[in-house]
Amino acid sequence: MRALFLHGRTQEKLLANSLGAKKRARQAESRRQHNASRRSMMRTYLKAVVNAIEKKDKSSAEAAYQSAVPILDRSAQQGLISKNKAARHKSRLNAQIKAL
Repeated sequence: MRALFLHGRTQEKLLANSLGAKKRARQAESRRQHNASRRSMMRTYLKAVVNAIEKKDKSSAEAAYQSAVPILDRSAQQGLISKNKAARHKSRLNAQIKAL
């Protein structure tokens, strides 16, 4: 179910016809919302590391990195991002922290 925005009001539009398709549409919408929340949380943790690196604060960058690594690993394990993307983020952030 996607919300259509018409003149400031939202309307739900469901394209499925059969009961099974309607259920899959409901499940897809709930998963989309859950994944959006998880993706937002992951990005917040990454931004904390990047902000600490930009401030050239090595200790806070390392602390933020240590808290971001499990989030990245969990996101990769749950299929939110690929394992290679998680490894790439970790590698690049760690290299930037070591360069401080």
